[in-house]
Amino acid sequence: QLVLVESGGGSVQAGGSLRLSCVASGEDISSRCMGWFRQAPGKEREGVAATYDRALSRYYADSVRGRFTISQDNAKNTVYLQMNSLKPEDTATYYCAAQTYCTPAIDRLRDSTYHIWGQGTQVSVSS
Repeated sequence: QLVLVESGGGSVQAGGSLRLSCVASGEDISSRCMGWFRQAPGKEREGVAATYDRALSRYYADSVRGRFTISQDNAKNTVYLQMNSLKPEDTATYYCAAQTYCTPAIDRLRDSTYHIWGQGTQVSVSS
C-alpha cells in the first residue's frame, strides 16, 4: 500500500524559497503520475504541479508556472516541489498525491483524479 509523507513546509518572507519533499513508501512510484496540490483556508483545493516521470511530463498551474518546479528522484522514491519567489498568496497547506492510474494530461491537475494523499505540510508566506 502506497503511503505518502510530505515535509519541508515552513514560514518564509515574500520572495523566499522552500523545497517540499514527498517521500513514498510501500510501492515504487517511478511509474506513477504524481501531483502537488494546495488548499488555503476557506478555499478549494487546487492543483499546483504534476509529473509523470517516465514521459518526462510536467504540468503547472498558471499561478505558479515559472516559480515552482516539480521533480522526482526514483532512487529515493521521492517527489519534490521547489518553490521560488514565494508570494503571500502561496500560503496554504500543500499535499502530495498519486493517481491510481495516469489520466489524460488535461486531468493531471484535477484533485478528483488522485486517490492517494499525504497528510500535508503547511507553508506560510509573509509580506
